[in-house]
This record gives sequence, structure tokens and C-alpha cells, in this order.
Amino acid sequence: MGKKIELLAPAGDMERLQMALAYGADAVYLAGNQFGMRSFAGNFDPRELKTAVELCHGRGVRVHVTCNTMPRNDEVARLPEWLEYLEEVGVDAVILADVGTLALCKRHAPHVQCHISTQASIVNYQSAAAWHDLGASRVILARELSLDEIREIRAKTPKELEIEAFAHGAMCVSYSGRCLLSNYMTGRDSNRGACAQPCRYQYALMEEKRPGEYFPVYEENGETYIMNSRDMCMIDHVPELMEAGLDSLKLEGRAKSAYYAAIVTGAYRHAIDAAAAGQPLDPVWRDEVEHISHRHYSTGFYFGQPGQYTENSRYVRDWQIVAKVQSCDGEGNAVLALNNKFALGAELELVGPDVRPQTLIVEELWDGEGTPLTEVKKPQMVFRMKLPQQVPPLSLLRRQADLSPQ
Repeated sequence: MGKKIELLAPAGDMERLQMALAYGADAVYLAGNQFGMRSFAGNFDPRELKTAVELCHGRGVRVHVTCNTMPRNDEVARLPEWLEYLEEVGVDAVILADVGTLALCKRHAPHVQCHISTQASIVNYQSAAAWHDLGASRVILARELSLDEIREIRAKTPKELEIEAFAHGAMCVSYSGRCLLSNYMTGRDSNRGACAQPCRYQYALMEEKRPGEYFPVYEENGETYIMNSRDMCMIDHVPELMEAGLDSLKLEGRAKSAYYAAIVTGAYRHAIDAAAAGQPLDPVWRDEVEHISHRHYSTGFYFGQPGQYTENSRYVRDWQIVAKVQSCDGEGNAVLALNNKFALGAELELVGPDVRPQTLIVEELWDGEGTPLTEVKKPQMVFRMKLPQQVPPLSLLRRQADLSPQ
């Protein structure tokens, strides 16, 4: 299958970072509390960022920090100090979209690689090569490219230039995320990490002299979500992504949950490893991407236009995490921390790093001191129960539940 491909996972905060590490990421991307494109993720203050780098490097995992907003004058003035700190703590790469930020990074963080963000809308080999000439070591391609276009970019760019592309996650109705709709309608600028996703709204037409009378805006079959888009899911096509010459597969989702970070990272870890071994992906791992919060899936633009999805834009949320394993001995005796309450007799599913999903019925529960319980209900309480097998820390208990907004 050729060279090893990097699995790049999202880390919106320290909990999500730990999940990405436990479930098999080769690299993580995260943000400080300034200059990143996801202002509603938890993000990392300078002290937390230093800890994150030490934790990742201790496991041989790379850290990429996003500086991919388009900075204004006052922000540019603050950038050198931030870039010098990234150099100091040993960050591996900065993700950026602005040529001025690139110049500052080369000057103030000379040992940190520069990765050009998907926000730069790179769709051809000339653009990719030009960024490389300016000092970029990697380009993150626009999501609007087909596999054939990616193959041509790979063939016509310097071999030492790395190429990264998104393999999974939310997509945008606008071109590579460049959109003014949220800023115009809500004052929340999507290009500065605060998108309100107004493209997902259900719109109606109202005549100004008839307030309160709403006339539906329909697509051809009566659907009213006129700007909605599907989520991308390429887990069935990882071999093709690898054969196209990509160096890194990126999973979208810094603003999503720790549960999402764990399950999507684990699923793609198995997909990459299977492809590298020339084996088909075990269906049990393919099924895992159906167990996370998502909109209806497509293969993005890789095999042509994905088509508009004009039905209800709500997320499909069918599973809920109820507890995280803190420790577990060889007999399956586990200490867990509670997320959502459950009681004796509950039917749960156990999944973890390299742990195939399996159903169990809760037969016994104990508090931290060993006192029997009939239910566990206080969030974050520590309790004990017997699991069917030994599992690693950060394994999860989940249950089926329709959490979708009605």
C-alpha cells in the first residue's frame, strides 16, 4: 500500500485530546484561545497547551495548532508573541491560511512546520507548489476536490510537499467554509470561528405588509432546507485515499464531543490499519461511524457532486455515553466515572480502544467504597461494576437513546 498515512484527529479540549490519543491518532490538531477557527470549542490556554504537547510527544503523537483566522491589524501585532510560545513548547506545526501569518511563522517559529489551511481554498497544483515555494511543508486541500484532481495535484507538486485532506465530518454549503451569511444574519463571523450555521435553518418567505404570514420555500420535492449539506464519510474508501498519495487523513470535529473524538478516531484507525495490511475493514468498525452524532452521510466531492440534502437538517443522535472506564483489572473489575444515570438491569454497550462493541446487562453496581447500589445517578460520581473482560482506561459504556431535537 506504500507509505504510512497519518490519522489526524480533532482535540477541542483536554478531554477530547485524551480520547484521540487513546483511540489511535497519529497527530492531533487543536487551538489556543486565540487565532483559531472554532471559538466554541474548549480550546487550550498557554499552560494547557504546554501540557498537551508534553502528553502527545510522550506517546509519539504530533501536535498541530490552528492559527487559521484571517488576522486584523491588532491581531497581527499579537501574533509574534504567540508564535514564539508555540516554538518554545515544541509544537510540530501551525495551520494557517494567511500569507502574512506564514511570514511571521517563519521568522518567530522557525522550527515549527507551516501547514496551509483548507481556508486557503487550494484546488490546483500551481497553488500548492506556490505555497511550498513560500515555505509551507504541507497543504490541506479544499474539500471541493475529486480524487482524480487530488491525484493530479500529487503528481505535479514537489514530492517533499505533504498533502492532507478531510476524510470525515461536517461540510459547508459555501466554498471551503468561506461564508458571510452567519456574520450578516447574526453578527457571528464564520471566518473567525463563530459560525451560527444559518445554512441549516428552515426558511420561509414573508411579505413585508403581511407580517406573521409565512409562505414555505420549497425545493422540487417539497423539502425546505434549501442550503443544507450532508456530512462527509469516507471510511469505506480509505484505500483509495491512500492510493491517491495523501499524507494525512483529517477528521473534522474540534467542536464535537469527547465521545465523538473517541469513536470516529477509533473507526478510522482500524480502517487505515486494515487498508495498510491489504485487508477489508471489519464491518463492526465501519458501523461505529453510525454510532456518533452526524447528519446524513455522503462521500463529499471525491466521486463527483454530493448533491444537496434538502430534508430536515437535524443531527442523528442515537447513542449516549453513560460512563468512562478509569481502570480495569484482568478479571474485568472496573472503576468508572458516570456521565449519565442508569440502573440495575440496564442494557448497555461496551466499546473501547481495540475493544469490539459488545452488549451487557448491568447486574451489580457498587459505590467507590464497595457498598451495593441499585442505580448510579450523580454526574461524575466514581463507581464500580464488573465488565465482561479487561479493557483499557477511557473505554466507554453507552446506550441507545434518541437524542435528536424534535
